[in-house]
Amino acid sequence: MPACKIVWTGTKFILEAAEMALSEVLWPPAGAISLTKDDDTKPDEQTGWRLEAYFEERPDAAALAAALDGTGLGAGESEELPDIDWVAHSLAGLGVVRCGRFVLYGVHDADKLPNEAGDIPIRIDANQAFGTGHHPTTAGCLTLLDRFAGNPPERILDLGTGSAVLAVAAAKLWDRAVLATDIDAKSVEIARENAALNGADGLVDVIVADGFEDERINQASPFDFIFANILAGPLTEFAPAMAEHTAKAGRIMLAGLMAEQEGGVTAAYEAAGFRRLNRLDHATWPVLLFVRV
Repeated sequence: MPACKIVWTGTKFILEAAEMALSEVLWPPAGAISLTKDDDTKPDEQTGWRLEAYFEERPDAAALAAALDGTGLGAGESEELPDIDWVAHSLAGLGVVRCGRFVLYGVHDADKLPNEAGDIPIRIDANQAFGTGHHPTTAGCLTLLDRFAGNPPERILDLGTGSAVLAVAAAKLWDRAVLATDIDAKSVEIARENAALNGADGLVDVIVADGFEDERINQASPFDFIFANILAGPLTEFAPAMAEHTAKAGRIMLAGLMAEQEGGVTAAYEAAGFRRLNRLDHATWPVLLFVRV
């Protein structure tokens, strides 16, 4: 079946929310998403924005409407596309992303790396797993990780790993083994490929798991550091289990929540025995760092 592209226009705030919904709520998710501004010379809030989502098959109308519920967006303008790899095509021009010392790139941008002293390059090629580094949640996690690189943890978990970019970053930064999980088997396959691309397959172990419900997670816990770049609902639901699987004085990094959801997520983790250590500010997608007390 030919690929399908659906386009929405609006404000950056609304379209960023839709971007996350199409990646993390809609099932099957969009294969690739591109969010661009109409006029690069103007501030973000003074220009229109365009969101393009690519699908291998046209998404179910009811599932799409449910995923976008709350954004105020309709079904968008859709068109059938020629039979080429539009996932790779749409991601190929995203460019190099710097997040502190982490530098993310695709194979098409290998010749554009800055190669500055201390850089940690991470190659993430165009594919269907969430987490190229271009979304503010992934970039925010990497930026915050870069700020407290000292005191390497011994046991690390990347819950809901997607493309495994955070697991690879932690492995390369700290030279430590990382257990990475995802509920989606296709994402796990891609995550393993990305770990191998970055020479981290000896450190990053990727498994299929639903939340904390896997004996391998229980055997490896308690963890000294946990990444969870997912959504506010699962983050809140996982708070008690997160406490059970985090060592005393262990740290957890939470992302995927929107700014208006921060209060609820914070309350859930404080009730579970965590204290907030740091916060990476973003108008839409803050990143939170907690410690288990």
